[in-house]
Amino acid sequence: MNLRRFGRTGWMVSEIGYGMWGMAGWTGSDDSESKDSLQKAADLGCNFFDTAWAYGDGHSEKLLGWLVRNNPGKKIYTASKIPPKNLAWPSRREFTLEDCFPPDHIDQYVHLTLENLGLERLDLIQFHTWEDSWLNDDRWVKKVDDLRHHGLIGAVGISINRWEPWNGVRAVQSGLVDSVQVIYNIFDQNPEDELFPACSAMDVGIIARCPFDEGSLTGSLTLQSQWPADDWRSTYFVPENLKASVEHAEALRPLIPPGMDMPQIALRFILNNPTVSTIIPGMRKLKNVDGNIRAANMGPLPVDLHTELRKHRWVRKPTAWSQ
Repeated sequence: MNLRRFGRTGWMVSEIGYGMWGMAGWTGSDDSESKDSLQKAADLGCNFFDTAWAYGDGHSEKLLGWLVRNNPGKKIYTASKIPPKNLAWPSRREFTLEDCFPPDHIDQYVHLTLENLGLERLDLIQFHTWEDSWLNDDRWVKKVDDLRHHGLIGAVGISINRWEPWNGVRAVQSGLVDSVQVIYNIFDQNPEDELFPACSAMDVGIIARCPFDEGSLTGSLTLQSQWPADDWRSTYFVPENLKASVEHAEALRPLIPPGMDMPQIALRFILNNPTVSTIIPGMRKLKNVDGNIRAANMGPLPVDLHTELRKHRWVRKPTAWSQ
């Protein structure tokens, strides 16, 4: 597994990290299978694992804690996220820091996360929603500094709303955050415009999430795809979005060279960008772990294919269903 520098933290993290949302609340999740997949990833050199309290009300965090304790000889970077107090995703412009991340709430959930993990320290804590306007209220900064001073956290990051990479540029430029987590894939290339240059200038780590566009870039979605009502994807892939997602994915299919598949191309497209520190695909099954890490070991895409894929940039705006 190739390693990349995680911004000014100096951590050397695996190009392929591990997104743990699907291990809590997605249809077909199974703890035994999840543990097998987590362990296989660690055995293959994956060392960056991203979870959140909101992923099963701490259930995913407990799985990460199990992994760390099961691998005492390996350095595993732990990253989690504080849920907004109002439990509203995504954030909206009118939300204040008091609505989402007052100091006592930050403190409470850092301690809850550490309890779920069964650890004394968390490498990276992230705000699960973000508004750049919160820079005007420095109470969160003071609380984070206090938590860091007491050795409970190592670094702080923000998770940026879907399709709003601009709403984090000021935070990066402020020098107050060590990392950003943002949607970046073949379709969502917008972070390259302002956010990535700001991160490069400030030496801020970049976590690329949703490399498969919630599933459309796996090439497995069809117009007949369905999910149970309690699966998040049933509310995201409403007919309007499912149709558009399938159409955009199918437009890529003629570009896939022999011997490659769409997930490999999706990951390797992101690896072509050296500003990205790590990618966090969801990997609930052993075959996903093997496939994603194999794709990373194939290296970046040929320049001509990468150039063609760039033409498939899909500019979208947040909607009621995009969450």
